[in-house]
Amino acid sequence: MSAKVPEEETSEREQLRYAWRVLSVVGLASITTGMGSSSLNVALPEVVRHFGASAAAASWMLLSFLLTNTVLMVAFGRLADMFGRRVMYLWGLATYTGGSLLLGFAPGEWYVVGLRVVQAAGGAMLLTNSAALLSEAFPRRHLGRGMGIYIASFSVAQLVGPTLGGVLTHRLGWQWVFWFNVPLGVVCFVWGAFTLRRTGGTGGERGLDVSGNLLVLVSLGGLLLGVSQAGEQGWSDPTVLAGVAAFAVSVPVFVAVERRSRHPVVDLRLFADRVFGFDLLAALLNTVARMAVVLLVALFYQAVRGEDPVSAGLRVLPTSIAMGATSMSAGRLHTWLGPRMVAPLGCITGSVGLLVLLVSVSEDPGYVPMCAGMVLVGVGGGMFMPATATNMLDELPDNRVGIVNAMRLMVQNVGVMVSTGLGTSLIASQLPASLRPEVFAGTLSHGAPGEVGKLISGYRVALAVMTAVSVLAVAASLAGRRKPGAVSLWPDDDTPGCTPADPMPSQQGRGHGTEGSKA
Repeated sequence: MSAKVPEEETSEREQLRYAWRVLSVVGLASITTGMGSSSLNVALPEVVRHFGASAAAASWMLLSFLLTNTVLMVAFGRLADMFGRRVMYLWGLATYTGGSLLLGFAPGEWYVVGLRVVQAAGGAMLLTNSAALLSEAFPRRHLGRGMGIYIASFSVAQLVGPTLGGVLTHRLGWQWVFWFNVPLGVVCFVWGAFTLRRTGGTGGERGLDVSGNLLVLVSLGGLLLGVSQAGEQGWSDPTVLAGVAAFAVSVPVFVAVERRSRHPVVDLRLFADRVFGFDLLAALLNTVARMAVVLLVALFYQAVRGEDPVSAGLRVLPTSIAMGATSMSAGRLHTWLGPRMVAPLGCITGSVGLLVLLVSVSEDPGYVPMCAGMVLVGVGGGMFMPATATNMLDELPDNRVGIVNAMRLMVQNVGVMVSTGLGTSLIASQLPASLRPEVFAGTLSHGAPGEVGKLISGYRVALAVMTAVSVLAVAASLAGRRKPGAVSLWPDDDTPGCTPADPMPSQQGRGHGTEGSKA
């Protein structure tokens, strides 16, 4: 036995060295794609002016990326499970980098929209596989630390992206908002090709659910169309109602189709494990509750306080800094408390932060209480996201990692869409329709100072709703804690005769242990 211990330690050290190399690949790629997305938010007015783009084209330069990215995630997760994550990841890097290069040469505004779809397809391949690659590479007891650093890379992108976009647009022209991705993408591709191990797919049946993917497009496209127009047009606008109706009608049809599909986009059998279902629900609710905070607070300082965009941007930095710092400490938190405990604590912390913002918001709130609320929201997100990702991916058999990770990311993207649409519509809900555009232009305090009080009322409504949603996320996260002695009920395509209610031979996950059953 004594001779085996050093061999096991050596094997774990080798695995850990490989895991850190994998983290360097996915971390750099996530920073690259994150900066690409956030930098365009600042550069968009310059792009619109260059092409003389219509309002519809300007909106879809942003929305086309989010919709495509969301719709394709699950399909690419399925393909990665079938053909291997290394191949899918390298194709994603090549597609994203190629799309970025072509965007700088776009001859018109709708070419930009189309090439953003190409860019988003590459981004979906990357996002679908990043956390899955880490989950496979890291030893169980180090997974939380690796996942926390990976999540923190997005905070780095959020910090750097807007400033980078402004500098590049001002100094070099709007094209460089896309072109700066190219050298970074090439470096990521070369390093990924050298680092990532060649692996095949997990085998089993191969196929895609075409009808299911089309229904995802229709349902999420309708939802995105509805919530994106609600802030400006109001919830009674025919376009908004049509989009929401398309979503409402498509969802039950989607469920019926998925029950009969041999290769479903969303395998409904996964929800036989109540822990998985509550984890997914908690992820959705937590994202809806907090993702609009930075946008709403930045708008607050411009529309209510009359500050310029640069000053407003600096005021919201504590959220990203707090989230990044907390995510970097995720490994220690998971070792100390376990991810099943950290996730609801993160939700509770974020809920307190939203409550502080709700109590503090006024025409002259002072920066300290607002900053405290934003820090708590950031800390809560930095605790919750790595813990939930670890909980959901750790106990899976190999042939489920890609598809479940894709579902997790798709749910989070839907949460971002709902959070943004809901938050922006609620803050403007107390104002006349004619004044709502001034909120989003940040000019209300100059153009109609007498109406600022109504905007404050709208902020209180929005923050109250977001706080309530966050409390529901706490409840869902607590409900997702597995009882002692319980087993995971993961369906296994390779195990004949298994049903969702039967214990699976793959209950032990991927060799990392069953942390969830110990919580």
